[in-house]
Amino acid sequence: MGRVHKAVFPVAGLGTRFLPATKASPKEMLPIVDKPLIQYAAEEAIDAGVDHLIFVTGRNKRSIEDHFDKAYELEMALTRAGKQQLLESVRSMLRPNVSCVYLRQTEALGLGHAVLCAQPVLAEESFVVLLADDLVRADDQGVVRQMAEVHERYGCSILSVMEVPREETRKYGIVAAQPSLDGELRVVSIVEKPAPEDAPSNLAVIGRYLLTPRIFDHLQRTPPGSGGEIQLTDAIASLLADEPVIAYPFRGRRYDCGSKLGYLEATVEYGLAHPELGADFADYLEHGIGIV
Repeated sequence: MGRVHKAVFPVAGLGTRFLPATKASPKEMLPIVDKPLIQYAAEEAIDAGVDHLIFVTGRNKRSIEDHFDKAYELEMALTRAGKQQLLESVRSMLRPNVSCVYLRQTEALGLGHAVLCAQPVLAEESFVVLLADDLVRADDQGVVRQMAEVHERYGCSILSVMEVPREETRKYGIVAAQPSLDGELRVVSIVEKPAPEDAPSNLAVIGRYLLTPRIFDHLQRTPPGSGGEIQLTDAIASLLADEPVIAYPFRGRRYDCGSKLGYLEATVEYGLAHPELGADFADYLEHGIGIV
């Protein structure tokens, strides 16, 4: 089975919930304190041993490519100014062994289609999919590393899941799962955004998937669903007939940075935890506006 080497980042979405901020800048480049969302996702994958980052992009996404590219002029300016700490933060975004690939999703045909666009560079190996606007803060290991360890034991696809209020099931892919003899949750069924009364459970899939290459057979056969999109959830439902799929309740706090409220929550909590700014920010919240 081995280590997972490749990660797919579907970043072609329009980010309409954050307009006008995302009119010319990708939502994945929205900063949480001093790093954009896409960098948090990339670092999570790299910390799990991933060394190939595959970005499935669309129009107006060039800034993502620029962000991970080498910035000679900026590095020279920081060097001349003696700003060594800032220079290291720019240089260390990607480790020397990590490479980036950028593919264009010419039409917004859904998450399943975005993953299918990456097939030519994935070969016959398992890979992870990360949605950057699902930001997860974990104290010990990132979610991708947690999932990779489960995959090394079982060799099958893994879905990161969390419990959500029953009234919110229409926002997520929802799984029904049963504990197996080894204690893992085996997915029995999965449905995309069911109404609360139709949901098989309140166990929701968030934006971390570890998939075996067999998913592509099912994506290629998956017809367009709601809105004319190819749903990854539908392909996973079909995959269940071929191999076990594990629902993994990850360790960590997830922030829905695709929503304005979730984005603000993440900004405040990451600000409070920031090694340089946290104490001053907490003091401001307590004494400046009196909310702590």
